[in-house]
Amino acid sequence: MQSEESHELANEVSTKEESKETMKKSQKADRKKKKLKEKLLKEATKAVNRGVCYLSRIPPHMDHVRLRQILSQFGEIDRIYLAPEDPEAQVHRKKAGGFRGQLFSEGWVEFAKKSIAKRVADMLNGEQIGGKKKSAIYYDIWNIKYLTKFKWDDLTDEIAYKSAIREQKLNMVMSAAKREKDFYLSKVEKSRAMTEIDERMKKKRKIQEESGSNAEPAQVFPPRVVRQFRQKTAIKNEVSQSKPGLSTDVLASVFGGS
Repeated sequence: MQSEESHELANEVSTKEESKETMKKSQKADRKKKKLKEKLLKEATKAVNRGVCYLSRIPPHMDHVRLRQILSQFGEIDRIYLAPEDPEAQVHRKKAGGFRGQLFSEGWVEFAKKSIAKRVADMLNGEQIGGKKKSAIYYDIWNIKYLTKFKWDDLTDEIAYKSAIREQKLNMVMSAAKREKDFYLSKVEKSRAMTEIDERMKKKRKIQEESGSNAEPAQVFPPRVVRQFRQKTAIKNEVSQSKPGLSTDVLASVFGGS
């Protein structure tokens, strides 16, 4: 009896410990979810307060590091994206002896606050970049504009859309090139077969000339088969011959003869 009671007590203790552990795990999971939710809400509020400026021209010798260094003087900057120039234009420029570094066609700068982004765009647009006079961008002009109701997610969606279009065009070009290649290979194969046939014919003619049999043998046609069908004998109409006919006097009286 005592052993059974002790066993039951041990089971109760183990179940209590298991329930405590499950409670602790559930509480930890709830705390993690709560923290994640608070973090997402903070990021959402920050995203609402952020402002994006658009740069229509990026001067040479300017990259995202230097741009952040210049614009961070006016306020906190979160993200910067500079679109690289077209590779074909880059190759053409390098061949022409121009700037051999990386150039960017346009850019976007995300400020932590909309008010800062608006103030920076109004203050810098159309102004000289300045800085040190020895700098390569000293005489360049700012081309910056504040984008109202524009978020960074819109930019990422646009970039993804452009990349998808570019990939689709590339696939179309590749498929067209593959079709042209297949057509060319088929024509090459046909021409090779025709040349082989011509070579065989030339060899055959040469052998015939050497053997002295230049004249081609006459073609022998198989005899024409004429099929004959058995005909039945015609049956004479004896009934019409035995049938008496009308006399000419009767016919004349019927048709108005005198």
